Amino acid sequence: MVLLIVWFELVTLMSVIQETQTDFQDLGKLLLGGVIAAVVVAIAFTFVRMKLRDKKPHDSSFISIAACGEDE
Repeated sequence: MVLLIVWFELVTLMSVIQETQTDFQDLGKLLLGGVIAAVVVAIAFTFVRMKLRDKKPHDSSFISIAACGEDE
């Protein structure tokens, strides 16, 4: 659901950008702004993911198999 909302926002943003008349100077600024926005979103996503991981208890990543008390 979140991906659908993000996709809708990106499509809306692209349509707004396409409707405005821009020259090459403005396109460079838009590209730089997009790169900065992508970096900010990636950093925010990483912090949110780290916070969610810290809240969840850490499960052991191995399985221990113990033998019964009887030796044959």
